[in-house]
Amino acid sequence: MSAATQTAPQNTIALTIAADMDAVNTVIRQKLHSEVSLVNQIAEYIISAGGKRIRPVLVLLVANAYGYQGTAHHELAAVVEFIHTATLLHDDVVDESSLRRGRATANALFGNAASVLVGDFLYSRSFQMMVSLNNMRVMQILSDATNVIAEGEVLQLLNMHDPDVNQERYLQVIRSKTAKLFEAAAELGALISGCNDAQIAAAGEYGRSLGTAFQLIDDVLDYAGDASEIGKNVGDDLREGKPTLPLIYLMENGTPEQRALVRSCIEQGDEQHFDTILAAITSSGALDYTRQQAVAAAERAADAIADLPDSIYKASLLQLAHFSVHRNH
Repeated sequence: MSAATQTAPQNTIALTIAADMDAVNTVIRQKLHSEVSLVNQIAEYIISAGGKRIRPVLVLLVANAYGYQGTAHHELAAVVEFIHTATLLHDDVVDESSLRRGRATANALFGNAASVLVGDFLYSRSFQMMVSLNNMRVMQILSDATNVIAEGEVLQLLNMHDPDVNQERYLQVIRSKTAKLFEAAAELGALISGCNDAQIAAAGEYGRSLGTAFQLIDDVLDYAGDASEIGKNVGDDLREGKPTLPLIYLMENGTPEQRALVRSCIEQGDEQHFDTILAAITSSGALDYTRQQAVAAAERAADAIADLPDSIYKASLLQLAHFSVHRNH
């Protein structure tokens, strides 16, 4: 599939909510402001890097799909983006990453201490914003999400360099660390639209499954992607000793020699054998298996919104589920 074909769904979705995204970007710029110049500098750097902005897009699409009339979805979309950006700043410090979205990470440019502290600023600013909406259910969803994300980060830390991590333990990390904010974003869109509990839960299931699909494809791209397209260094997961699903599958289904090599690489964070590991992952069917799990998650996402009334916004949500597994970045 060509790069143009890959990005077409994103472009279509962006057009559907272009005015809303402009409003969200205005909120982001306003709320980023701080009297402390370094806060402004780092926050502007990380936000301006762009990215797919899928979490705020979810808030907007779900709210519009349920006919929301108002502006609170712009504020909430910005809140979700701030929480996500804070996790990126902290993640890159923990992972000692040097490249994200094709640019040097904030920690590589400004140092670890500044990155962690500005991440804290973004977290606290997001809570100021959600309090200003004066909706206890909104605060409950977002505070629960940030807490689960933090637990997911710690779970991932415990899994690092541990070759005995199984698929269930790994999927628990995905559910906490990645899928939870997707889930919260979709729930918020439904909540502010006046939806009932069943509709909010269905939106949450869509978000959770979509987030799972996205993360599993990210795991595939870490072995089969192109650094210039995925915006980070290929092989980072192996270097960091992260037992992601392709490695877990190879550990469970590979030859004794392959298992021994994977175990050693996870324990040591050894990327010297990346080419050998990649060949084994590819030949064993590990990447195909991981893609299949991602496709199943994307199908669960689509099924979750089957009862949503037909609209350009529902079509965009279905398109997003399809895009989540058919992308190269």
